[in-house]
Amino acid sequence: MRAAFYERNGPAREVLKLGEFDTPRPGPGEVRVKLATSGVNPSDVKARSGSTRKIAYPRVIPHSDGAGEIDMVGDGVSSSRLGERVWLWNAQWARAFGTCAEYVALPSQQAVRLPANTSFEVGACLGIPAMTACHAIAVSGATPGMALLISGGAGAVGHHAVQFAKAAGATVIIATTSSPQKADAARAAGADHTIDYKRENVGERVMAITGNKGVDAIVELDIAANAKLVPQVLRPRGRVVVYGTGAADAAVPLFFFLRNAITLKFIYVYELDATERAAALAGIERAISAGTLITNIGATFPLADIAAAHEAVEQGKVLGNVVVNIR
Repeated sequence: MRAAFYERNGPAREVLKLGEFDTPRPGPGEVRVKLATSGVNPSDVKARSGSTRKIAYPRVIPHSDGAGEIDMVGDGVSSSRLGERVWLWNAQWARAFGTCAEYVALPSQQAVRLPANTSFEVGACLGIPAMTACHAIAVSGATPGMALLISGGAGAVGHHAVQFAKAAGATVIIATTSSPQKADAARAAGADHTIDYKRENVGERVMAITGNKGVDAIVELDIAANAKLVPQVLRPRGRVVVYGTGAADAAVPLFFFLRNAITLKFIYVYELDATERAAALAGIERAISAGTLITNIGATFPLADIAAAHEAVEQGKVLGNVVVNIR
């Protein structure tokens, strides 16, 4: 089979290559998926660059997210799954070979049914972006009437988070964005308010919107960059749900957190427990079945342009998800 791979960490154009691999066969409890698409996430490009972890295998086929059709099943898996359209999660987590290939074999439960009316491109954006968003909103405790601040409301995770928050009944969604186009995207997803953090004072705007009460919870994509903003926007006994950081270390306003009994909760989508995973999968399935899930595909690339796909994610200029077409 044809696949993209790297054998050392480094810049995309220096280390990413295309080559031929033996087509995998599913082991017991596994399925083989003939891939149509592969999602490119920030964690994928960071793993390839070596900024978050060093390469752990002689060869790595990148990407944890993807979508396609099951074309072979291993022992213990019903043959009724043959031909099933699926989306994948954790395909390259703690494994050498991910979805940037024509085929992947992985545990059956990591291949989730994808309805016929949902494209493979959208399917490639569910494993990390939608699942992180769904779990983050659950952890935030979103209920009707709650006020949430979602940082990066037009990003791959934030855009989905706005939608899951609205589905949970939160009535004041304040999404931070960095351009009018991103603000439009956040509002289209259901944000009641948007704040351009490059041009507006986020703290002042949040307090104006909430009547000086502050938000009940924050869903944060970069705690290293935004920790100092928390005292300006969060009410006492509020909650910060963190799913990402742009740096290994950062200053945190600990006195504010202590005096106001703030809950700081970190989540890591790769390591959800069985109950958390099941709840997130159910939430995504409900949104897809209801036809309410909006997924922005910002750019697609052929497999031959894998380096350009990684660079697009690294540069952060694409509005929406980046997807590689395998077929």
